[in-house]
Amino acid sequence: MRRLNALPEGDTLPPMAEDVQGSHFPARHWQRLDDGRVQCDVCPRACKLAPGQRGLCFVRAHAPGAGLVLTTYGRSSGFCVDPIEKKPLNHFLPGTPILSFGTAGCNLTCKFCQNWDISKAREIDRLNDRADPEAIAAAAVKLGCRSVAFTYNDPVIFLEYAVDVAKACRARGVKTVAVTAGYVAGAAREEFFAHMDAANVDLKGFTEDFYRTLCGGHLEPVKETLVYLKRNTSVWFEITTLLIPGENDSRDEIDALSRWVVQSLGPDVPLHFSAFHPDWRMRDKARTDSRTLSCARSIALANGIRYTYTGNVHDPSGGSTWCHGCGALLIGRDWYELSTWALTADGCCQACGTRIPGVFEPTRGDWGRKRVPVRMSAR
Repeated sequence: MRRLNALPEGDTLPPMAEDVQGSHFPARHWQRLDDGRVQCDVCPRACKLAPGQRGLCFVRAHAPGAGLVLTTYGRSSGFCVDPIEKKPLNHFLPGTPILSFGTAGCNLTCKFCQNWDISKAREIDRLNDRADPEAIAAAAVKLGCRSVAFTYNDPVIFLEYAVDVAKACRARGVKTVAVTAGYVAGAAREEFFAHMDAANVDLKGFTEDFYRTLCGGHLEPVKETLVYLKRNTSVWFEITTLLIPGENDSRDEIDALSRWVVQSLGPDVPLHFSAFHPDWRMRDKARTDSRTLSCARSIALANGIRYTYTGNVHDPSGGSTWCHGCGALLIGRDWYELSTWALTADGCCQACGTRIPGVFEPTRGDWGRKRVPVRMSAR
């Protein structure tokens, strides 16, 4: 059986390029093995790499004489100002703009990847926008962004870069958001989330078979990350599950997933059900029907999750925030446009006074649905 934790033998790093800024940044969370290889301990794969080999993520590599390095530090596939709701986060600074960026690579092999051109990239030269952590933090302030998102591909694989950006942002009063699959190992998990203010965790399904056959990973480490976030951090987090017809959208699986969330994380963690569209290596699947999303939302609400949303479909009711105390409409949403705003300055329902879980400012943001590309550097 072909190994999943590293590239095939003979697939080596390109020559060390001195003229590429930040091309080989010293990595953390690794160890040397007795046979001359190094083991990356950032994620549960624990890739064991001979000199010159890259891990499955393609961006963490064994540089001869240097040990484990991150090959994408300071380099991005692009920057864009998005609405915070696009991450999706509905209870974290609603309506505000967020400066979003990613790099390349991923530590999962999801056949249904919706960002495959970035996360599956094996060409580091496609990262043609460069920015050091201070420049990103400064740009966020200049652009009026309340937060910066590590997104498009999973930030745990560029942990060192993400953490440095988060430190620079925190020094300027800018929040940081991780959009992640949560496939990260213990010590790296602790360091990474110690510098995050919010996260959206992609709980891709709720069976081991789904993770093993469609994602090339395992379910349990993701559950461990979610429990860790709830019990050991102050990070505000929400969960997203992309529902794929015939794969993870059965009533039984949604029932089990939502019951686990309530029992292990509590009823106040928002849960998003998003519609799948055919992509990457699952182009034969149909798009998710809006009725499937509405059904999933109803199951989750019935199981006690107070804030459940639908995504990637036009569903103003399923995208809006409703008070779990009295049922009043608190935040009306039509795609990423906010309409009704019925929260007090301290984040309570104006009608009944119930405190709404999340991170809210006294007034809503007015960014709307705009998506504005940002060029950080000239090449």
